[in-house]
Amino acid sequence: MSATEDRLTNDLLRPLFNTSWRFYVLVAVLSSIVLAGLGAFAFQMWRGFGLTGLGWPIYWGFFITDFVFWIGISHAGTLISAILRLVDAGWRKPVTRCAEGITAFALMIGGLFPIIHLGKPWLFFWLVPYPNNRLIWPNFRSPLVWDFFAISTYLTGSLLFLFLPMIPDFALVRDRATGLRSKIYGVLALGWRGTTRQWHNLETAMSIMAVAIIPVAVSVHTIVSFDFSMAPVPMWHSTIFGPYFVAGAIFSGIAGLIIAMAALRHFLHIEEYLTPKHFDNLGRLLLLMALLWGYFTFNERLTVWYGNHEAEVNTFMVTQSGTFSPLFWTMVVVNFVLPVIILGIKRFRTITGCVIASFGVCIGMWLERFLIVVPSLGHKYFPYSWSFYRPRPTEIVITAATFAGMVLLYALFSKFVPIISIWELKQGAHQPHQPDPIEDVEIAEAELHRTHA
Repeated sequence: MSATEDRLTNDLLRPLFNTSWRFYVLVAVLSSIVLAGLGAFAFQMWRGFGLTGLGWPIYWGFFITDFVFWIGISHAGTLISAILRLVDAGWRKPVTRCAEGITAFALMIGGLFPIIHLGKPWLFFWLVPYPNNRLIWPNFRSPLVWDFFAISTYLTGSLLFLFLPMIPDFALVRDRATGLRSKIYGVLALGWRGTTRQWHNLETAMSIMAVAIIPVAVSVHTIVSFDFSMAPVPMWHSTIFGPYFVAGAIFSGIAGLIIAMAALRHFLHIEEYLTPKHFDNLGRLLLLMALLWGYFTFNERLTVWYGNHEAEVNTFMVTQSGTFSPLFWTMVVVNFVLPVIILGIKRFRTITGCVIASFGVCIGMWLERFLIVVPSLGHKYFPYSWSFYRPRPTEIVITAATFAGMVLLYALFSKFVPIISIWELKQGAHQPHQPDPIEDVEIAEAELHRTHA
C-alpha cells in the first residue's frame, strides 16, 4: 500500500475508531427528541385521533405530508447514485455512499407514516396480502396496497444496493479492528478476501442493481402520486402528477444530499475528499431540477386556471391569493427564485451557496406537499363542507422527531461505516485520468479570458 493510500485509509477510518464527546452529546439530544416523538405517538394511540387537527373533511395533514416528503428525499441516493454509476462519472465516487445512506433511512422513516396515520396502527398487517382463515384479502384497487408493494420493493433494493459496495470496506475495518468489533465486521464482510473472482462478482452485482433500481425508484414516487391523482378531489385528479412527483422527489433528494455532504465535510474533517467540485456539480443538477420544478408548477396552475372548473378555481385562489398564499409564494421563492439566482451565477455556486439553496429547497418541497394535501381537501365541491386545518402539538412533535431520527440514523451510520467508499477512491487513483467535459469547458473559458486580457 502506498503512502497516499495509507493516508486515505486512515483519514476515512478515523471517525470509526476515534469518538469525540460532541458525538455523544449529539446522539443524546437527537435521541431525546425521537423519544418525545415516540411518546406522542403512544399518547395518540391511547387517546385517539382527536389529539390531532384532523377532522371532516380534512383527514390528511402533517402525517401524509411527511410521508410524501420523506419518500421524495429517498430519491437522493439510489436514483442519483445509480445514474452516476451507469454513466461512469468519475467525480461520483466520494458521493455515492453518502447518497445511498440517505435513501435507506428516508425510506425507513417515510414508510412508518402510513402506519402512524392508521386509526388502529396495530392492525397495519391488514395491508399485507397474505392468506388468512377468513379468505379476506386487501383491496388491490387501493393505492395504500400499491404503496406497500412499492415501498417494500424499493427499500429491499436500496438496502442491497447500499450493502454491496460496503463489503470490501467492512473487510478493511475487520483487518484493522480487534476483539468483538473485528468479529462483527468479519460477519458483515461475508468472507471477503479480495480475490479476482470476488471482485468480478461484486462489480457484476452492482451493475445489475444499478440498472434495476432506476425503474423501481421512478415507479415508487409515481405510485405515491397515485394516492392523490386517483381521487376525484380538486387539483388532484391530474395526469401530470406522476412526472411532477418524480421530478420533485429528485429535486428534494439532491438538496438533502448537499446538506448531508456539507455536514460530513465539516464535522468529519474530510474536506480533501468532498471538494468544491462535487458541490459545484450537484449544484448544477439542483439548478436543472429547479427549472424543471418551475415548469411543472406553472403547468399545473395554468391548466387549472384555463380549465376554469369552479371547484378547482376555488382551491387555486385559496393557494394563490387566499389563506395559503403566504405558504405558496414562500415555496415559489425558495424552490425556484433562490436556487436560480444562487446556482445560476457561478460566483455564488460555492459550498455555502449550495447549502443555502438546498435548505430553501427542503423547506419549499415540504410546503409543496402540504399545499397539495390540505387546501384541496378543505375546499371540495360544496362550500358547506369547506374547512380549515390546524396542526396540533402531537403532529408537530412526531414530525420533529422524524427529522431528528433522520439525523440520528445518519450520524450513527457515519460512525460505524466509512461514509466514503475507500476501495472506490483507491481504484480511481490507479485509473488513468479521464477528461471531464465540464472541467475542460472551464479551462477553455479561463484560457480565452486570459488571452483577451
